[in-house]
Amino acid sequence: MTIQWFPGHMAKARREVEEKLKLVDFVMELVDARAPLASQNPMLQQVLQNKPKMIVLMKRDLADNSKTDRWISHFKNQDIKAIAINVNDKNDINRVVQLGKEMGQEKMDKLLKKGIQPRPARAMIIGIPNVGKSTLINRLANKKIAKTGDKPGVTKQQLWIKVNKDFELLDTPGILWPKFEDELVGYRLAAIGTIKDQLLPLDDVVAFVMRFMQEHYPAQLEERYGIDRDMTDMWDIFVSIGKQRGALESGGNVNFDKVSDLVIRDLRTGKLGYITLEVPQNTA
Repeated sequence: MTIQWFPGHMAKARREVEEKLKLVDFVMELVDARAPLASQNPMLQQVLQNKPKMIVLMKRDLADNSKTDRWISHFKNQDIKAIAINVNDKNDINRVVQLGKEMGQEKMDKLLKKGIQPRPARAMIIGIPNVGKSTLINRLANKKIAKTGDKPGVTKQQLWIKVNKDFELLDTPGILWPKFEDELVGYRLAAIGTIKDQLLPLDDVVAFVMRFMQEHYPAQLEERYGIDRDMTDMWDIFVSIGKQRGALESGGNVNFDKVSDLVIRDLRTGKLGYITLEVPQNTA
């Protein structure tokens, strides 16, 4: 399965990122802590090349903490600074500011050695749609600057934002890559709401989530829906959840669309527990 998705404004955004990259000292790349690799745009990695980068794992409050720790170690092993945050936690926001100051200071020290008056460090903030970029910008700036929304693709143009006197952020639109060759990437992004729900059949996405949880989070799945590892027929799983949660239509039959909606909603709001949909391949 190949999922193709490349609106014209995203092609334009890539060109703008390439053009503006020389204006910044480092890049702040946002990924979703529940799927850090799937939500990391491989096309942007080509564009960024050797520019210093910090990775911010967003929505840590919905992710599996032990898996998040492994991801941070994974990135650090690649000499990339990484931090996991909840945008509603002021301490986390302060940690982002502090790390940004540290990364910017390296550039300022170089300017001083050249006899150039230091200026605020400049960072470009990037990420795929609906990763929480606009909300983080508003928290960093301590006021509402960027538009926020629960649909992918809210930010449409670039914008400079001052973060105290410490550094300046260049906002960019969320950029997806041309297509997903790996269907698991598509399912992971669809499950966490990064790509539009219309791109993949929602019942297929929910089936992926059910299978994944049966293997990796069986206790949480059984606690929420009474589904155990021995239930292998997806039809039976949907029917069981539908009857238990009242996802019925006239006549008392289970409405599979309603089941899909409620499972996805439970996953995205954390009611299924703390879940991470992938782990680094090179760690135990």
